[in-house]
Amino acid sequence: MFFVKDHKTRDIFDPLARFGPHRRDRLEKSWAKLFREEILPVLPVHKLFPHYSGVTGSPTKDLYAMLGVMLLQQVHDLTDEEAVDQVAFNLKWQYALGISEEKEKEAYVCPKTLWPMRDILARENLSGVIFETVTDKLVKLFCVDTTRCRLDSVHIFSNMRHLGRIGLFVRGIKTFLVNLKRHHGELFAALAKEMTEKYLSKSGESVFSMVKSSESERTLAALGDDLFFLAERFRQVEAVAGMSSYKVLLRVLREQCTVEEAAGTKGKTVRIKPNKEIASDSLQNPSDPDATYCGHKGQGYQAQVMETYCPAPTDEDDQTQGKGLSLITHVSVEPAHAGDAHALLPAIKDVEQCGLAPKEILADSLYGSEKSVAAAAAMGTEVVAPVPGGEKKSKSSLLSEFTLTEEGGIERCPMGHTPIEDAARGNHREVVFAVNNCFRCSRRKECPVKSVRCGYGFSYDKKQVKMARRRAAEKTASFRDRYRYRSGIEGAFSALDRLTGMKQLRVRGMKAVRYCVTLKAAGVNLFRAVAAWNPERGGKPAGSPPITGICGLTGHLLHGCVRLARSLHGIFSFGSFGHPILAASAA
Repeated sequence: MFFVKDHKTRDIFDPLARFGPHRRDRLEKSWAKLFREEILPVLPVHKLFPHYSGVTGSPTKDLYAMLGVMLLQQVHDLTDEEAVDQVAFNLKWQYALGISEEKEKEAYVCPKTLWPMRDILARENLSGVIFETVTDKLVKLFCVDTTRCRLDSVHIFSNMRHLGRIGLFVRGIKTFLVNLKRHHGELFAALAKEMTEKYLSKSGESVFSMVKSSESERTLAALGDDLFFLAERFRQVEAVAGMSSYKVLLRVLREQCTVEEAAGTKGKTVRIKPNKEIASDSLQNPSDPDATYCGHKGQGYQAQVMETYCPAPTDEDDQTQGKGLSLITHVSVEPAHAGDAHALLPAIKDVEQCGLAPKEILADSLYGSEKSVAAAAAMGTEVVAPVPGGEKKSKSSLLSEFTLTEEGGIERCPMGHTPIEDAARGNHREVVFAVNNCFRCSRRKECPVKSVRCGYGFSYDKKQVKMARRRAAEKTASFRDRYRYRSGIEGAFSALDRLTGMKQLRVRGMKAVRYCVTLKAAGVNLFRAVAAWNPERGGKPAGSPPITGICGLTGHLLHGCVRLARSLHGIFSFGSFGHPILAASAA
């Protein structure tokens, strides 16, 4: 049976009355006050109702407090035991979660209570709903400008061992044999003792870890033969073929080896694939089948992160409440091999659904393909990013040095010569320059022109014209002034790592990694919002409700009395001793 407390109604008595002025001041300036008053009451508790009975079963802990515990655990990068201790003994946590210190049941959470809650949030992706709820609340509370954003990706390591190819083969075979022995002892006993002892003995895995580099190919070939033997041995056994460890065995064989027909025989041979033939989405460790490989950053996952930014204020009037606050508005977790080129449009669609669509996005060149830039422009978002390919001598980069007309034609070359012919041919154009201008030109080797029928010329299409104009714009001072704010997102990655430990997680699997990363991003938004509080407003962000406690209650009562008196002014008149008399009788 689910149980929730009312955290929206203000407290009758001040919960900080027992604190002295110094401790009270520190608590009011910390994240706990903002969390208690603004974040806790809006947590999406209603999403948990379908997972609990409204009538039967023991009452749960306060679901608002439990969602708060799950969020704060990831924000502070705590284990289950550490989170339980914080709830039991940390006054700041108890104040933030609305837990009464006098009630023992509220101040204690069993570690086993966290397990099903975390499973629900990870399985149903409710961590994303929590992130959106927290972010939307902070955006409205601090009036954050979301029209300008920047986007980039960061690499994440899950809690798995980094294995080489030999380690991957050995771990896959060992895991299968252990499960086979546990669930199908008679089939395990039928295997040769030499094979089982080689992989299951205490010294087995350590022996494979000390293979010399000169013997690695031979060792891999022997492991490939064992892998193929086990795969073929149990392929027709339905009870074994359905085991997850057997499926991992087949995946390693498929991704790392090639099975070929042996010449002159009816048998098959196993060939180990070269490193260059191994796909980046291949299995990296059987303990984390969702993790993949990035040639630039290694094994693991990556997170696409978008945050708002605000240019430096030009005068003191621009330094208003929430003006300089940057919040993460989008975070998504992908396998490490996923490219950044396909992450731009999903990020824009995600924030657009939340009502936070930006008008301008700063990104690096991987996000700035012509197709992505055009699609984003159709959605009302301008992408400010360098043209992919860098400064290599492509036709578009050489074309950027030419002076172009509004129609996309060439007005003159970098040396100042005008073409003798420039005609459109469907989707492309053909330009020709005079022979005497190009034959002895000092930049002839750099120029894309070639000898044609009546001079020197080349052809180009509309896409190359667009990219050439973008390359020319990149060299202007206005582009550099706008694009210089893109590097600021590295500060967000640093905060996610230093404050929440996001780059090195203690979990495995896509669902668990996504759960942790999303809540940690919400935590960084919370810390940034606390840092943006304006002391001149009494430690309260713009748009916050009045002060809670007995003083706040008294103010509400006095305000209500004044309104009541004004409404009764036309009905009652008052005598000299303050006794009310009906207005009609007095007349």
